Amino acid sequence: MHAGSELEFQLPDLRFVPIGSLRPHERHDPQRMAPLGQRIREQGVIKNPPVVAPLAADGAEARFVVLDGANRVGAARAAGLPHMVVQVVRYEPPTVELRTWYHALGEIGRTQFEAATRGVPGLTCRSEGALHARALLARREVLATVAFADGAVLAFAGGRDLAERNDLLNAIVDAYHDRQRFYRMSTDSLEVARSRYPEVTALVVFPHFEPAEVLELATAGECMPAGITRHLIRWRALRINLPLDRLADTSRDIEEKNRWLQDWMRQKLAQRQVRFYEESTVLFDE
Repeated sequence: MHAGSELEFQLPDLRFVPIGSLRPHERHDPQRMAPLGQRIREQGVIKNPPVVAPLAADGAEARFVVLDGANRVGAARAAGLPHMVVQVVRYEPPTVELRTWYHALGEIGRTQFEAATRGVPGLTCRSEGALHARALLARREVLATVAFADGAVLAFAGGRDLAERNDLLNAIVDAYHDRQRFYRMSTDSLEVARSRYPEVTALVVFPHFEPAEVLELATAGECMPAGITRHLIRWRALRINLPLDRLADTSRDIEEKNRWLQDWMRQKLAQRQVRFYEESTVLFDE
């Protein structure tokens, strides 16, 4: 449906912010960031703005945690852009729902996985039955579980507080992130994962996280592993196609840039170029 006056209050909060005010909540993925940066340079636009939420101010400067778009922010920072256009959201339902991605791994067995994680200080690993492993994860008594095609399940535990558990979680993901091809999955069923990707031999399952944990880690300058948090954002701004020249322009301060951005949004509305989708939507040109 086209934008109408009754829906204007749901317009996304788009802003220019200093690139230095953006704090990642997850590690960036160099394998994804390099081609993304190249694509952005070739297109000459920011197509989809990163989604951010406010953090507690550090002195006079506002700060934001990047919920989605860490690689876009990393590419902009690497390019030396002074400002980034972002969509600011309230980090709470129904605006944002935090879910978890699981990692389906190809061509790795239990012995290989155990060897890759052996020797990580503070990390313990033990075999568990599938049902008990699921219950341990639900109670957050383990950091992650790994199910294998032969039916074996490993459970990893350790860490006395959030920061230590996050460090160990990073160590688990580091064991395969740059060595194994993996797919992000929304299902914790290895059977379903293998039906989609027959080469998959293991599924790493992570627990549910709370926004407060993400905010606490980001405020402390700590990053979660790449690709395990999944943020579902209501009224997500897409295809704004903002020219990179606007971000790179150092002759205009951020207040002037934001005035231009508000005028740009009003023009888009007046020209009926803004469309709202309440239903789930599938795009085929990303």
